[in-house]
Amino acid sequence: MKQILLPGVLVGLLAACNPNGDSEDAKPANDQPSAQSQSAGTTAQADTGAAAAGAELGAWGVETGAMNTDVDAGDDFYRYVNGTWIDSYELKPDEVRYGAFVKLRDRSEERVKAIIEEVSGGDPEPGTVEQKVADYYNTFMDMDARNERGIEAIRPELDRIAAIGDREALMKAFGRTGLDGTIAPIDGYVSFDRKNPDRHMFSISHSGLGLPDRDYYLNEGERFESIRAAYQDHIATMLQFNGVSEQDAQAQAEAVMALETAIAEQHWPREELRNRDKTYNIYTLDTLQEEFPDFAWSTFFTAGGIDPETLGEVNVSTPSAIEPLAKLIAETDLDTFKAYLTYHAISNHAGYLSEEIDQANFAFYGTTMSGREQQRDLWKRAVSTIGSRNSLGEAIGQIYVERHFPPEAKAQAEELVENIRAAYRQRIADLDWMGEETKKEAFRKLEAFNPKIGYPNEWQDLSAIEIVPDDLMANVRAVRNFFYQDQIDRLDEPTNKDEWFMTPQTVNAYYNPSFNEIVFPAAILQPPFFDPKADMAVNYAAIGGVIGHEMGHGFDDQGSKVNADGVQQNWWTDEDRERFEARTQALVEQYNQFEPIKGEHVNGQLTLGENIGDLGGLSVAYTAYQIALDGKEAPVIDGYTGDQRFFMSWGQVWRSKQREQMMLQRLKSDPHSPPQYRVNGIVRNVDAWYDAFGVTEDDALYLPPEERVSIW
Repeated sequence: MKQILLPGVLVGLLAACNPNGDSEDAKPANDQPSAQSQSAGTTAQADTGAAAAGAELGAWGVETGAMNTDVDAGDDFYRYVNGTWIDSYELKPDEVRYGAFVKLRDRSEERVKAIIEEVSGGDPEPGTVEQKVADYYNTFMDMDARNERGIEAIRPELDRIAAIGDREALMKAFGRTGLDGTIAPIDGYVSFDRKNPDRHMFSISHSGLGLPDRDYYLNEGERFESIRAAYQDHIATMLQFNGVSEQDAQAQAEAVMALETAIAEQHWPREELRNRDKTYNIYTLDTLQEEFPDFAWSTFFTAGGIDPETLGEVNVSTPSAIEPLAKLIAETDLDTFKAYLTYHAISNHAGYLSEEIDQANFAFYGTTMSGREQQRDLWKRAVSTIGSRNSLGEAIGQIYVERHFPPEAKAQAEELVENIRAAYRQRIADLDWMGEETKKEAFRKLEAFNPKIGYPNEWQDLSAIEIVPDDLMANVRAVRNFFYQDQIDRLDEPTNKDEWFMTPQTVNAYYNPSFNEIVFPAAILQPPFFDPKADMAVNYAAIGGVIGHEMGHGFDDQGSKVNADGVQQNWWTDEDRERFEARTQALVEQYNQFEPIKGEHVNGQLTLGENIGDLGGLSVAYTAYQIALDGKEAPVIDGYTGDQRFFMSWGQVWRSKQREQMMLQRLKSDPHSPPQYRVNGIVRNVDAWYDAFGVTEDDALYLPPEERVSIW
């Protein structure tokens, strides 16, 4: 089973980050249905005058020097706000993308590094958080020791794979993926029961790919053929580190590639994985064995530390894929699966092994797949690993909050959440397409939203993790085993609604429908998202839009299938649902037209939830801004009206530059639209934007009023 805590539950405002650090260079977590949750400060200057002096960005919160006013706002608003920056910024060799999120991530990493170096000073007492953080960091940074151990650091995992002699042993290996750091065509994880969010449930899904999405295996064309050829060569290269000859490694790599292609053929398209109605299918051990007899379920569960007799109900999220995958497993020779598991064991651990192995893995996942020219500094990779949610991240987060998130910031953010909630209340009341019966339940859900700001009330107890001073892989295993066992232990326990699934130092936000909660870590409450010294319009569009985005996920195409109590349940009349889906389909069709890479379009269905979040979030934030003005007219600052500054702030938030390889990955696997369409694709549906910038039918982004989509 996967060693990923409650996967499929949370998707951030930005693409979810890899627990091990460089998400852009990470292998895909392709077994996680994304229908479960969706993602994305202090009070926004209460007066209508100019902001107080000292805004971090520009004079009042927007860097006007980044703009290109030679571009007509109505033709390309994204470039109007960001064009000079886009044309002048050069990605560094270790960057695949850069923008507000990456800038804040870099700042957060510097702060975490300072914390680690401080707690590592002196001679920490054994067993203390200081000792754990110091020794884990130091063993990660000790490249001499890693080079000396080389592939032998994961010899126990490789020996278990080499010892596989029959189908039962193969099933045990599949059950141990979370403990051995490998993957399997059929895998599972612990999540919430979507129809009873007070309990945990085991979920089963297809998995097992080394490329980001099924399209990378199945799509025709030179681009994908080239990637497949490079991937096969990469598999062969990694197998040779385990003593396989070049000739044998090439033959094994060809077999592994054929196997993964056959697995990919059974994977659901990602837009189907978002569908809550399709991905909730309850089975028992008996019905699993009856319907999918080619898979040894009891052996699989037992190997993963789960007693199959006490397991109870499980959810099979992709049932139509399980039977053909089980047959594929039964019909594929053991040697191919041993090569498959060996490759993934080496590749998945490469970041902890010798420099040679690490660089070989980076050459494919970092450069070929993402376009990164050189690895990020070793200390940054160490910080990302140790500071993640499934590591020592919450221990570090406690210190981070004390230093970088004052109590007044939390209070101000909570106030702004309530302002956005009030705006949602007004907009729902004014909807002309929703009937009173459905509105009643929408209001109930709105009032039940639980905002979590900055940091958890309860911190995770990490005392049971044993970290040693001279063995990186021992520490990796200790952390992995702790969180794996924590996941399995949840099957006998109720859910904990005080728990957080991001650390305070994470630059992101999320909505969790099972808890009906919106969560904003401390690190996102910084410019350009929030600045107490910035203009009110700037803050309402930026952090207000983020808050509105997360709330909006409770009402998007999938979140709207969950009621106020977090239960997956229809609370709509048939007529209202039909009108809602007509509007969302129009948004799908708009986004399907966008083509950021020649021949590769945005998938409007895959990105629908995030696009609804953006459109609803910005629209509601604008209403909240108007409420805050209380009938007064906002002043003109530097020649820009309040409404103009509002929309410019939204454009600035998504300012970004990224390499084409990374753009392609995100088009195929990320439910978020590319940054330029999170601006241009949204503002063209908001009437106030047309008025603010005098946009007419002569402008490229113009949509006739009857074609503009307004949902919430």
